[in-house]
Amino acid sequence: MKKSLGMKTLLYPAPVWVVGTYDKEGKPNVMTIAWGGICCSQPPCVAVSLRKATYSYGNITDRKAFTLSIPSEAHAREADYFGSVSGRNEDKFAATGLTPVRSEIVDAPYVKEFPLVLECKVIHVIEIGLHTQFIGEILDAKADESVLSEKGVPDIEKLRPLIFSPEARRYHKTGGYLGEAFSIGKSIIKQ
Repeated sequence: MKKSLGMKTLLYPAPVWVVGTYDKEGKPNVMTIAWGGICCSQPPCVAVSLRKATYSYGNITDRKAFTLSIPSEAHAREADYFGSVSGRNEDKFAATGLTPVRSEIVDAPYVKEFPLVLECKVIHVIEIGLHTQFIGEILDAKADESVLSEKGVPDIEKLRPLIFSPEARRYHKTGGYLGEAFSIGKSIIKQ
């Protein structure tokens, strides 16, 4: 029997994404989020949800663009820091020694040292409640060659992205390979 846990944000796992923005003066800023996901295939889009109180919220609203840098396990400490302090008061790049890179496609920076980056222009803004959802059309995806498979796409076992456990407030590693998508379940399909 299942036990009711009430109304909670218990969707597992949640991503660990670093949203890159510029402020009004052009200072690069980053913020770690977990409320997000792919929301459309054509055009390719991602949704990120931020509270209005965040510095990044105003930056995205002003610039109509953001990047998503995907940290690997090696940068868990920096990703946690990015979500723990405000860019209003801290230069997060200076504090961590990581490098902001100006996107050539959108008006936002990304983190050079993180192996996967999505560059997005805002196409929709949805007020939900405590959070506002920004839908960003992915104009380009960039990946370090070291995390690409033989087929030229990111390999999760090389990328080693972080995942987040919302209610427990913990970071985790991804697990191992189980099987091919749209294939391991075929034995259940009736002929």
